[in-house]
Amino acid sequence: MHKFRELKFWQRSMDLVVDVYKKTKTFPKEETYGITQQIRRCAVSIPSNISEGAGRNSDPQFKHFLEISMGSCNELQTQIELSRRLQYLSDEEANQVLDEASQIYKMISAYFNKL
Repeated sequence: MHKFRELKFWQRSMDLVVDVYKKTKTFPKEETYGITQQIRRCAVSIPSNISEGAGRNSDPQFKHFLEISMGSCNELQTQIELSRRLQYLSDEEANQVLDEASQIYKMISAYFNKL
């Protein structure tokens, strides 16, 4: 079993979730059950799958959940880009999230390749 709380990419993904929640507070009310919820769910999925996989009994199982986390990173980037295009986020806000999600993806991928 892996100690997920010690993994830097888990810590950073938790911070990313907090940032995403703050940024999506200003989205239009009509998006509450649309893109706002979708963005938040895929952001939460990143650290959630890391922690779930870390609790599994084998590296292959952990790797499976890391793959899901990487998929959630990509999904988040797509949703953020859409939010920028809809002008719900400024370029600066979107770039902050996109850059961090990309960095987290790279960290997860590097760890995945070492398992």
